[in-house]
Amino acid sequence: MSHFTTIKVEIKNGEILRQSLEELGFKVKRQTLVRGYMGNRVEAEYVIEQDHGYDLGFRRHGETYELIADFWGAMIDPQDFVKLVTQKYAHNSLLATVKNQGYAIEQQEILEDGTVRVVVGKWL
Repeated sequence: MSHFTTIKVEIKNGEILRQSLEELGFKVKRQTLVRGYMGNRVEAEYVIEQDHGYDLGFRRHGETYELIADFWGAMIDPQDFVKLVTQKYAHNSLLATVKNQGYAIEQQEILEDGTVRVVVGKWL
């Protein structure tokens, strides 16, 4: 019996996802298996292997990614993890979009409430 749970996340760009996970300090493997309860395994495009044998994976599902893991064994709070990853992803996605549209990052700061403030500019 599998204990894997999937959570849909609003993440579309796999490379920005990978970059975000690595910036958060996770070692990310590509195209491998997510390990779970009793040796169960499932494929994912991006996998964070954990020492205790319960991994976290992201796999494409239509236009977006989903997080797949045995959360009990992974010993993480899925809501906190998704919030952490999606916040970093949104920041990196914004920076990539700004750069692609010809803007320059002039200033970045993290406010007391955790909000990231980014100031961009473009010379015309």
